Amino acid sequence: MNKSITDFESLIKRDYGNIAGIVVRQGGEKVYEGYFDGYTAEDTIHTASVTKSIVSALIGIAIDKGYIESVDQKVLDFFPDYKVKRGEKTIRNITIKNILTMTAPYKYKSDPYTKVYKSNDWTKAALDFLGGKSGLGEFKYTTIGIQILSGILTNATGQPVLDFATENLFEPLGINALDNASVHCKEEYFAFLKDRYVSGWVVDPKGTNTAGWGLALTPRDMAKIGQLYLNGGSWNGQQFLSSKWIEESTKENSRWGELSYGYLWWMVDNKEHSCYAALGDGGNAIFVNTKKKMVISVASRFMPRAQNRIELIKKYIVPLFEDHA
Repeated sequence: MNKSITDFESLIKRDYGNIAGIVVRQGGEKVYEGYFDGYTAEDTIHTASVTKSIVSALIGIAIDKGYIESVDQKVLDFFPDYKVKRGEKTIRNITIKNILTMTAPYKYKSDPYTKVYKSNDWTKAALDFLGGKSGLGEFKYTTIGIQILSGILTNATGQPVLDFATENLFEPLGINALDNASVHCKEEYFAFLKDRYVSGWVVDPKGTNTAGWGLALTPRDMAKIGQLYLNGGSWNGQQFLSSKWIEESTKENSRWGELSYGYLWWMVDNKEHSCYAALGDGGNAIFVNTKKKMVISVASRFMPRAQNRIELIKKYIVPLFEDHA
C-alpha cells in the first residue's frame, strides 16, 4: 500500500472515528475499498437520510413503469379514503414534486417523531401533519413527511416498497436481499439508529417501509446506487432508471440558503454543477462527481455532529484517487 493511502487511512482513524467503510469508484471501476473500526465488507450500516435518495429513485422507476403519471400528480390522488379536515385547503394542492423537493408545508416546526412512531400507520400520521398555514413552495426539510412517498409507492404499485425495490433496483444491481426490520417502540427506534450492527429496512406496524430513514446497506451497495446515477440509469448495459429522471433529480429544484436541492438529492458544487450527493445523519454519503466520473460512498455509525463528509471527500478522497483509473 502506498504512503498516501496509508496516511489517508490514518487520518480516517484519527479524525473520523465513526466511519465504517469507504468505497471509491472511477470510470466504472472500483479503485479503493477500506473498512474501519472493526467493520467488514459484509456489514450493513444504517444509511439514515440516504434512504430518502433511494426512495426518490424508486419514485422515478414507478413513473418509468407507468404506476405514477408524473411528479405533478396530487398526493391525495393516492389516498382516496383519506378524510381531509374541515377548513384544510392547502393539502389538496400538494404534489409528489413538493414532497421530493422539500417544498410541501407541514404543521410542525420540527419533526414529531414520537407522535408518528407511536401510531399504527406512519403514512397516515404523516398525512395528518401535511398542509397547514405555511406556504406551499417554501423549502422545509423533513424526515417524517417523506414517509408519504412510501404510502404512494405502496398504493400505486400494489407492492410493499421493499418488494418493489428488490425487483426493480436491488436485484438488478446485485445488492443482497434485505429483510424488513420492525420497530415497535421508542427504545427499538433508538437502537436501530445507534446499534453497531443493524440490517434490513424498517417497517411501521402496517408493514410499510420507512422513506426518510431506516435502510441499512453496505458501502458497496451505496456505491452501486451512485454508479447507476453516474451511468445515467443503466447498469451492465440495461436501463433501470430513465436518464431524464436522473437529470431532473440532480439539478436545482429548490434551495435551502446556499444549498441547492433536487429530488431528495443535494447539489454540492454550485460553481460547476458537476457534483451531487445523498447525505445521511452521522456522516453517510453517496457522492457523485460527473466531471471526474467518480462515485464515493461513505458509511458511518450514528454520531451527533459528525465531521463534514463533503469536506473530507473533496479535500482528501477526490485528489487521492482522481488519477487512479
